[in-house]
Amino acid sequence: MSEIPLHSFGRARKSRAGYAPLPNGESSGRSDLDSDSMPLTTRVAAATSARRKGKRRERYDSENPEEEETLLGHDPQEGDGTYPEDETEASVTHQPDTPSQVRVPPVIREEMSANDKSRTVPFRPPDKPRSKFPPNIVRNQKYNAFTFLPIVFYEQFKFFFNLYFLLVALSQFVPALKIGFIATYIAPLAFVLCVTMGKEAYDDYKRNLRDREANSARYLVFGSNHAASARSTRNRDDDSSHTRSVPSSALRVGDFVLLEKNQRVPADLVLLRTSDQSGTCFIRTDQLDGETDWKLRVAVPATQKAPNERELLSLNAEIYADAPMKDIHTFIGTFTINSPPSSTNDVPMVQVPTVEPLTAENVLWANTVLAAGSAVGFVIYTGAETRAVMNTSHPETKVGLLDLEINRLAKILCAVTFALSFALVALNGFRGLWYIYIFRFLILFSSIIPISLRVNLDMGKTVYAQQIMTDKEIPHTIVRTSTLPEELGRIEYLLSDKTGTLTQNEMEMKKLHMGTVSYGYDSMDEVAHQLAVAFGASAEQTHHRMGSTATGAQLATRGRRDMSSRVHDAVLSLGLCHNVTPVTNDDGTVTYQASSPDEVAIVKWTESVGLTLTFRDRTRIQLQTPSGARISFDVLDIFPFTSESKRMGIVVRDAQSGEITFLQKGADVVMARIVQRNDWLEEECANMAREGLRTLVMARRRLSEQSYALFKERYHQASVRLEGRNEAMAGVVSDLLERDMELLGLTGVEDKLQDEVKSTLELLRNAGIKIWMLTGDKIETATCIAISTKLVARNQYIHQVAKLKTSDEVRDELEFLQNKLDCCLVIDGESLQLCLNLFQNEFIEIATKLSAVVACRCSPTQKADVARLIRKHTRKRVCCIGDGGNDVSMIQAADVGVGIVGKEGKQASLAADFSVTQFSHLTKLLLWHGRNSYRRSAKLAQFVIHRGLIISVMQAVFSAIFYFAPIALYQGWLMVGYATVYTMAPVFSLVLDRDVSEDLALLYPELYKELTKGRILSFKTFFMWLMISVYQGAAIMIMSLVLFENEFLNIVSISFTALILNELIMVALEITTWHIYMVISEVVTLFFYVISIAFLPEYFDLSFVVSIRFAWKVAVIVAISAFPLYIIKLIRSRIAPAVSSKLL
Repeated sequence: MSEIPLHSFGRARKSRAGYAPLPNGESSGRSDLDSDSMPLTTRVAAATSARRKGKRRERYDSENPEEEETLLGHDPQEGDGTYPEDETEASVTHQPDTPSQVRVPPVIREEMSANDKSRTVPFRPPDKPRSKFPPNIVRNQKYNAFTFLPIVFYEQFKFFFNLYFLLVALSQFVPALKIGFIATYIAPLAFVLCVTMGKEAYDDYKRNLRDREANSARYLVFGSNHAASARSTRNRDDDSSHTRSVPSSALRVGDFVLLEKNQRVPADLVLLRTSDQSGTCFIRTDQLDGETDWKLRVAVPATQKAPNERELLSLNAEIYADAPMKDIHTFIGTFTINSPPSSTNDVPMVQVPTVEPLTAENVLWANTVLAAGSAVGFVIYTGAETRAVMNTSHPETKVGLLDLEINRLAKILCAVTFALSFALVALNGFRGLWYIYIFRFLILFSSIIPISLRVNLDMGKTVYAQQIMTDKEIPHTIVRTSTLPEELGRIEYLLSDKTGTLTQNEMEMKKLHMGTVSYGYDSMDEVAHQLAVAFGASAEQTHHRMGSTATGAQLATRGRRDMSSRVHDAVLSLGLCHNVTPVTNDDGTVTYQASSPDEVAIVKWTESVGLTLTFRDRTRIQLQTPSGARISFDVLDIFPFTSESKRMGIVVRDAQSGEITFLQKGADVVMARIVQRNDWLEEECANMAREGLRTLVMARRRLSEQSYALFKERYHQASVRLEGRNEAMAGVVSDLLERDMELLGLTGVEDKLQDEVKSTLELLRNAGIKIWMLTGDKIETATCIAISTKLVARNQYIHQVAKLKTSDEVRDELEFLQNKLDCCLVIDGESLQLCLNLFQNEFIEIATKLSAVVACRCSPTQKADVARLIRKHTRKRVCCIGDGGNDVSMIQAADVGVGIVGKEGKQASLAADFSVTQFSHLTKLLLWHGRNSYRRSAKLAQFVIHRGLIISVMQAVFSAIFYFAPIALYQGWLMVGYATVYTMAPVFSLVLDRDVSEDLALLYPELYKELTKGRILSFKTFFMWLMISVYQGAAIMIMSLVLFENEFLNIVSISFTALILNELIMVALEITTWHIYMVISEVVTLFFYVISIAFLPEYFDLSFVVSIRFAWKVAVIVAISAFPLYIIKLIRSRIAPAVSSKLL
């Protein structure tokens, strides 16, 4: 008994639990028929979920035998497995014997233990249980009014750099520690914080506007008023037609939502009814999985049969939905009718709790768009539980590697400052209030870590962002995160989406090969001519020829036929063997709907040569011939394409002649063994694949009535098996249909690539960037695109990994890849997940060494996980580029996210750090702007640190000579001027420096590879600048003391003038390519300094400054401090020149 799922509440009255009387003979048979008519996988899934729930309720087995008996009825045979388990599961709202007297109010049962969020939702649920589910609110904001300041301050002060300045600024409020103007410490920090907070507030405000727009979108909800929900069901018919418009945020689990064409699906819905009589509708899922193909969805058959929406409300039905999960391809649920519609007066001779399995094809996920018609859905998941939200990660605040490196250097500088302060106090013998002296020294040396560094770098980032956005060669490029331009110069891994990023997702048929003749794109008019001849001139012959089956069979075996007849057969087969439906739009134009763009491309091609698809439903296809006549075919069977079978088949009967034909198209690897022996197929497929075309082999087999009847009988027997059903059905098709098929032709379809994709990928590869392609598409398609984009080098081995199930299989694949690192790996999402679950480190270690990796059937979360793992494992910079909503998680998980504004909308572009209009713009963004930004910022950072160090070394020498007193060498305006007007413009002008021209940077992408090693800003270069600062600071101070005049004021004027001139010369030595602004900044700064001397008499003795003595002493000091460095630089440029200088 414990195997039967019991329910958490029962009825006090003992009765047959919700089953109408059935004749004994029909019970078992009907049950078998029902269970066999549903696909095996869905039945197993539904039964598994029911069984899982059953285990949770086993406590009734021992606790209350009477309740168990009530739940299951008296008949011991009811538990013997005749009915599917879900039917027992579904008999929740048990019915009285007369179905028309429904009294039991529906109750939502959410199987909500701590870990389980599955739910059973009845139609018209009461309000209270629905409030347990999350509200249907879209929220992408990072802050609210209360969390904004704490989070922003935490994000800023978690950097040691900023925290240090905060402490120094606060110390100036202590009188004993006060040195100079308080404003010089507080103003720069306040400026940086205000700019940062302003940017964050503005970005979050924009996010809030987008959220409000999505939440306020209005939807039609029909059904009884919420208040009326609690009334007895007897009154329901009176108010059930009430329809009201509600905002998306007001939708709740259990609502009936009416969707119109092109409306976004607001929550996860079970599809109950569509405007199409067949119960199907198409949806666009580009914002969910990135694929622009329209997907077919099927309404629940029981509800589709209802004559109108009002009838749905009178159903006593409920839907079971498994706990929410991320997988967008899987859904486990059941639809249960507990009693027949109340309008039925007879007792139905069927089992009453009828259960139908629900799969992913019965569900509309949130964020998809209804492509045609209208539909009614039943809300099952809202808000945070929808698949779209579960696959979206919240954005982190991104910090550039350069900022982290400078933060590390700041810690070293702080240690140097502390050591220096302690050393000076120690040398003085720790006299007096030595601990206060230490703090005063710390503040004196605080310029070692200059706050102006942060200001300079932030201003530099703004300049780089402006240069990117004003570049005419990459128009409409937008920098959304201005803190990351330098990161563009450090990229080592590029993770790209396929559809819409590398390709335009516009398919076009380019070739038709029929063995002895091949038609290229420019000779398709010849095909149209041959087809017109076949359908027109010999129409009567064709009619006579197809009159009898025997004649048709003889013709099929005839060796050579005339060309027009062969073209006729090939084109007609392509016009019939597909899943395309023509839909007439409001303006009278016709669009083709299909789940594969390949099929649409082929049907458009048959239209272009004269054979037009005019009508299609599940049972009939109608075509229009070149002469305008209509020909009809009955669809007898369809065998859809699956990634396992790699082929799609259809059995049709010509409505005119009655001839039955089995048509099949598929991948060459599977079709080669099905078609008759030939000597050209393999070679031509290889040729087309080299051209980057997607190949499909077309074949047919004519069937007699007897052979088709035999097939139908055997196929039905296989379809009612309970075990091994799918294998048995495939076996029948293989044995009776897929034998000795006539090869009709080979088609080559091109997926148009984005402009200049091949050259872009080649340049990026030469720049040392490893490229991964992550796509939601099929393995075959992705492999084709990898070849056509030249992601895979010519003759490079492609290793496909798919359908891995065990750890041994994974280990074998990894061992193979370990020994063949020069291959391209193509792996499917399922196998990728298994690899990451079992051997995460080993897989990432091997995969990151491969030249190219293609991951197919990836969910949005998998894409983001791959990006995070590469970052974590390699500690290299990762850039992700995509154009759809499904790429948002990946873009946000990367160090640098690039979004393309494309057909799939702006969702990726808005979430990205950089927004471009096409993939080829990436070349200039990385190789030119990225390279320059990183080089300039590295040089700027080191120079600003040098500027602070040199003055601190001078202070240390001064204090050491003057009895270790913590007295400032330069005070007040001199310090303010040094940090701003005297040095800032020349130093900042380094952001305009460049070592090579734009053409050279793009011509030699290997220059980019040099940057990724991080040698421009490293501990080595930092210590070089440290030594330069120590030498120059000591030289200037000691020489000033050696040439000491009688007054202390003279030391200040000599040393400070020498310091300013030294800095201007050092900037000039660092510049590679002069810019007009650099010259102006040097000249104007020097002019300002000279003028300011006249206005600062407390620091400068004017009579001494204008004397010859002052001039020669300053000249000698500057020569000693700067000339040796110029000599060293000259020697280095001869002995070890920079890579870029070799190209000039």
